[in-house]
This record gives sequence, C-alpha cells and structure tokens, in this order.
Amino acid sequence: MSDTQTTSRRQLSAPPPPATGPRSRRGTETTPRQWIARAFVAAVLIGFAAFFILPIIWLILSPTKTARELLLSAPFSIGSLDQLAANWNSLMAFQDGIFLTWLGNSTLYSFGALVITLIVSIPAGYALALVEFRGRRVLLLTTLIVMLVPNTALVLPIFLELSALRLLGTPLAVILPFSFFPFGVYLTYIYFSTAVSKDLLNAARIDGAGELRVFAQIAMPLATPVIALVGFFNFVGNWNNYFLPFLMVGGDKVPVQVGLANMLSVVPQFNPTTSGSVVIELPTLALATLLSVAPVLLIFLFSQRFLVEGMTAGGTKE
Repeated sequence: MSDTQTTSRRQLSAPPPPATGPRSRRGTETTPRQWIARAFVAAVLIGFAAFFILPIIWLILSPTKTARELLLSAPFSIGSLDQLAANWNSLMAFQDGIFLTWLGNSTLYSFGALVITLIVSIPAGYALALVEFRGRRVLLLTTLIVMLVPNTALVLPIFLELSALRLLGTPLAVILPFSFFPFGVYLTYIYFSTAVSKDLLNAARIDGAGELRVFAQIAMPLATPVIALVGFFNFVGNWNNYFLPFLMVGGDKVPVQVGLANMLSVVPQFNPTTSGSVVIELPTLALATLLSVAPVLLIFLFSQRFLVEGMTAGGTKE
C-alpha cells in the first residue's frame, strides 16, 4: 500500500474539525427573546417567593416585639429575647394555660385518628389491589365516589349519627370522623397495584405462606413510602381541621385551631368591641400561631425522612 493511499485513508477516518463561523456561534448565543423570557420567569418566581416567604418571615419575627413595635417599627426588624419571653408568659397565662390544653387535644385527636386510619387504609388498599373477592369492583367504585363528596356535606349526617350515639362532646366525636379517609385507601390501592409485584406475593403463597403472613412480612415492608404518605396527609388534614371539631366538641376540649379562633375574639385589632380584663396582643397571637404550626412542620420532616428510607429499602436488584 502506497503512502498516498495511507494518508488519504487517515484523512477520511479522522473526525471533522469543529465548525467555526456564524453557524457554531448560533447555538451558544442567547437571543434577545430568550433573555426576555428568562427575565420574565425570574420576575414571576421572585414575585411568588416574596408573596409566600415574606409573610412567614414577618410572622417569625413578630413574637420578639411589643404590640407598639409591631405596628410602628420596620416590618422585618428584630425585637428582643426578653420581649419574646414576655409574650410567652402572656400566652401561658391566658385562661390558666389553656393553650397547652388545646395543643394536647389536637395531638390526641390527630394521632388517635391517624392510628385508626393506618390500621384500616393499608389493609383495605392491599385487598382492593391484590386480593380477588366478590364485590371488589363495587367497593372500589364506592371509595372513588365518596372521595368526590365534599367534607362539609358530610358534617350534618355525621353530627346526627354521633348525636344518636350520644358521643357529642367526647374525643370520639372528633377521632372517628377524622379516621374516615377514603383518599388513603385509594392511594394505597394505587401503590400496591403499580409498585408491588404480584409474582413476588404469589411465590410466597406457593411456599405455604398464608394471606396474613404475605401481607405482614412481604407487602408491609415494601409499603413504607405509602404508609408515610397516607399518614402525613391524614395528620395534616386533621390537625388543620376547624369546622368539624367546632361542631362536635366545646369548652376546654376544642383543638388548637378552634382555640386560635377563640383567641381572636379578645384581640382588639380584630374585635374592637371586645371588653374584659383579658386581652391578647398581636405578638402573643403570632407566637400562638407559630406554636400551632410547629407540630405539622416536625411531622413533615419526620415523614419525609422515613419516606426516602422506605423508597430505598423497597428497591430490588434485577
């Protein structure tokens, strides 16, 4: 083979040189239209961030100020720890520390309903997804229909039912309606239908495992993500529920959301006609609001941690 043929073959096999000129620069340059689009997106994101984040920052800083400082000083100025302690003492002195009672009631109602919801929703979703039985489709369709019914439309029937059972004014009047969570059943049904292999469960049945053992030892460990998700949604919804507990219980048995509404009635800025020796100032009300939100934030962080762990633990290698 001659040197000329060898050189020509090397030139044909070598990669082409990078393109230069207007065509190569066209892909890297940003046109004015793209700059305008990016600026518009950035402005929208900054606007949404300011709309949601700035009120939270103001709420966090409010308990460190006096009522006068809250109205006259800069919105995002920081008060003092002494004033924070004074607002805390004022909150604890309100009706002999009833705020802690409200928090305890919310904890009892939310966690009590959460336990019942998980005991019912997870096995129900598993059965609807992976167990064949008569009436399965009708039960699934009923669950979907009930999900579409607004919760407020069910308050009156629930009230009449609990009244007939003489449960009004008791913790069960709140816990039992809170534990009714068809969305959790449907969410569990979707998870078991898509994320859990039926062949894996059938293999366990062939090996002699009963249905209860298959559910407890195989399906449940794989269902950690959906258990955390159902628990989080149920707890947050119950903790923030106002209307149902307002109708079912009263006095010192109300949860913290109803208690905050009661505190608003003695805040002069919200109720100018208030009269009495007990008056709640805005910084104290802001502190009470933060304390009522803190358990939801902690549960969110706790649920997220176990959700990630469950997703990684449920992974299998092919």
